[in-house]
Amino acid sequence: MKISPQQQQQPATTPTARDRLSYQVALSSYQSRRGLDKIAWVTWLLVLGMSLLWMLTAYKAALAAGAHSWQTILTHVWANAISIQPADDASLTQVLIDYGAKYNPAIVQQHEYWRFLTPMFLHANLLHLGLNMLNLLMLGIFLERLLGHTRYLFLYIITGIISVLASFYFAPEEVSLGASGAIFGLVGVFSIFVITHRRAFPFGGLFSILYLIVIIGINLGVGFMIANVDNYAHFGGLISGFLLGLWFSPLYRSSSPYTVVDRHSLTKRWPLALLTILGTLILTVISLYLVGTKV
Repeated sequence: MKISPQQQQQPATTPTARDRLSYQVALSSYQSRRGLDKIAWVTWLLVLGMSLLWMLTAYKAALAAGAHSWQTILTHVWANAISIQPADDASLTQVLIDYGAKYNPAIVQQHEYWRFLTPMFLHANLLHLGLNMLNLLMLGIFLERLLGHTRYLFLYIITGIISVLASFYFAPEEVSLGASGAIFGLVGVFSIFVITHRRAFPFGGLFSILYLIVIIGINLGVGFMIANVDNYAHFGGLISGFLLGLWFSPLYRSSSPYTVVDRHSLTKRWPLALLTILGTLILTVISLYLVGTKV
C-alpha cells in the first residue's frame, strides 16, 4: 500500500514511530478503496439478515401461541418485545430451537452440528435484537473498514462459533442464541489492535486500555445481573477475539520509504487462517466428545 509523505514524515525506526505509522495507515486505508468496497456492506448485510430472521421467528412464535390475524400477531410480538411473557416462553423457545438455537440434545443426540453456527444469527425478541444490532453497527462498521470485508467476516464467524462452543460445554442445559458472542469476539480483536498500537496513543495508550477494560467489564457485569444472559458465550467470544486479534488484527510495516504492507492480512497469513479453521474443528470434536460422555 502506498502512503503519503505526510504519513511518512520520519523514518519509522523506533517502536513508537512504527506504531504511529501502522495506526495511521490502518485507520485511513479504507479511504483508498472505491465503490462498494468502501462501504461496510458485510455489517449491513448481517444486520439486515438477522433483522429479517427475527421477524420470521417472531411471526412463527405468534402463530404457535395461537395468533392468526395480523392484529393478534402484532399484539403478540409487541407484548414480548421487551420481556418474554411466561405464557409465550414455551412456544417461542420451540420456534427458536426449530430455527437453529444452541440446544445440546439436538446437537449430541441428533447430530445437528450446524447449530454451532446458526445461533449467532437468531434473537429472542425486539430488545435482544435491537441491543445487539446497535452494538454491531457501532463497532462493526469501524472494524470492517479497519480489517477489510473478508478478514472481518472470518473473525466474526470464528469467534461466534467458539462462543457457541463455550456455551455448549459450560451451559449444556441452556437454550442459547444471539450475536453477542461474536460481537464480544470483535471487541477482543479491537482490544488487541489498541494494545499493539498503544504507543500511538497519549500516555502509551493507558487511558484507551482502561476505557476498554471498563466497557468490557460493564457488559460482562450486566450479563451476570440479568437473567437468561449467556456469559459463557460472551467469555468464549471475547477470549477467542483476543487470541485471533494477536494473529489477524492489522499490523502495517514499511517495505520502502513510501510503501507499507499489512503483515497480518489474510493474503499473508492464509496458512494460519486454515490452521485456525482446523483448530476450531478440533475444538468442536473435543467438546462433542466431552459433553457426549456426560449425556
